[in-house]
Amino acid sequence: MKRLVESRLPTAVGSFTILAFGEEGDLFPHVVLMSTLESDAAPVVRIHSECMTGDLFGSARCDCGQQLNRALDSIAKEGGALLYLRQEGRGIGLVEKLKAYNLQDKGRDTIQSNEELGHPADARGYDDAVAILKDLGWDAVQLMTNNPLKMEALNAGGIEVVKRLPVIIPAGKENADYLHVKQSLMGHLLS
Repeated sequence: MKRLVESRLPTAVGSFTILAFGEEGDLFPHVVLMSTLESDAAPVVRIHSECMTGDLFGSARCDCGQQLNRALDSIAKEGGALLYLRQEGRGIGLVEKLKAYNLQDKGRDTIQSNEELGHPADARGYDDAVAILKDLGWDAVQLMTNNPLKMEALNAGGIEVVKRLPVIIPAGKENADYLHVKQSLMGHLLS
């Protein structure tokens, strides 16, 4: 994996540099939105796995889109980077995620539905995030996350997480069970 291109990206929340990481010819590379650092403090970083339904369409089934928006606001103000990893549906892809939605509508939780489809509860990995952060020259970050696995993966890869910045989204009617499973069964830090 390598840095493929970078460009200027003005947005509604601020001006970013957008970078693509992957292999030559990749149609769906990982994307980084980076904002200028205003201090010598460790940069604010959000590692965000693609969630088309939440990020793009505002699905109420999850908290992904709200976490993404909150992260972009913070990074635009404080400096740092959003790493947008192309691992939709906890790494199982969009089609399988939509099949999992159908199982959830029949009473399974998010873990049960993935496993019933023959997938692990969470098939994501963070080696690419470590490689991207090293490419950016960052060996210490303030990580916006509720997921302890992301912190462990960065620390194991030689990126020090100097501070965890929680991204707590209040539960709603459609995502309360989903958030409960993330907290009680997957160990996410939601309080």
